[in-house]
Amino acid sequence: MTPRPMTPRPATPRPAALPAASTREGQAGLAAITADPARALIATDYDGTLAPIVADPAAAVPAPGAAAALARLAARAGTVAVITGRAAADAVSLGGLAVVPGLIVLGHYGAQRWQGGVLSEPEVPPGVAAVRQALPAALAEAGAPAGTAVEDKGTALAVHVRRTADPAAALARLREPLGRLASRNGLTVEPGRMVLELRPPGMDKGAALRQLTAERAAGSVLFCGDDLGDLAAFGAITELRAAGVPGCAVASASSETPQVAAAADLAVDGPAGVVRFLAALADAMAPGALG
Repeated sequence: MTPRPMTPRPATPRPAALPAASTREGQAGLAAITADPARALIATDYDGTLAPIVADPAAAVPAPGAAAALARLAARAGTVAVITGRAAADAVSLGGLAVVPGLIVLGHYGAQRWQGGVLSEPEVPPGVAAVRQALPAALAEAGAPAGTAVEDKGTALAVHVRRTADPAAALARLREPLGRLASRNGLTVEPGRMVLELRPPGMDKGAALRQLTAERAAGSVLFCGDDLGDLAAFGAITELRAAGVPGCAVASASSETPQVAAAADLAVDGPAGVVRFLAALADAMAPGALG
């Protein structure tokens, strides 16, 4: 009998190596996370970090593999969270994030919380309602160019200029009048990637990350972000490290906000790079992965 040729088995793909942080503190944070995943808090922004920035915020879907990478992390890490400026339920729906077991989504910079399909949120501050009513006239008076768009986030209002002919000029034109409108109503103006957001003071990702770290008694913390609003979370990681909680700040690098990558312990190439990083982090958390 002629022996049948052996069919070679497909090679098992090797897990991607976890990139090293560029700072000693960031590398110590990664080491603490992988050494004791059960006490780790892994958090990430949504827009620009999990999902590419697009002209229409309602069309911002994550980079391929984002939900799967978060689900793999959730099976190993103590806490996995998304901290975003958009509504929590919108991030869950757009991102297909309901499949991630135990996921916590803090929307509107921590004002909202989605967990296990349940959404909790506070009442809208009165200043937001007043600004909502006055904003159209304020934009018209300021000469907002064609393409300026308002996104109503419920607890905040975002003025997007990405679709204008000259976004940088539009931001410069609108910053001062929107600042006056916000100040009159007890709000602040926070700049972002081609956006000015009018929101109550004290709403930021740094406060949300610190509160979640305390709530979960996290022994180590990581946050991924891309925008100016994410610098507050990077600052929270610095404060937590000073208090004895190792951490790492990861940037989804962008030419629009190079200062975010400069402030991070580790920079990756946009949302696709973030997904690869999170998948490699999950692999590094596996039993025996680093042995």
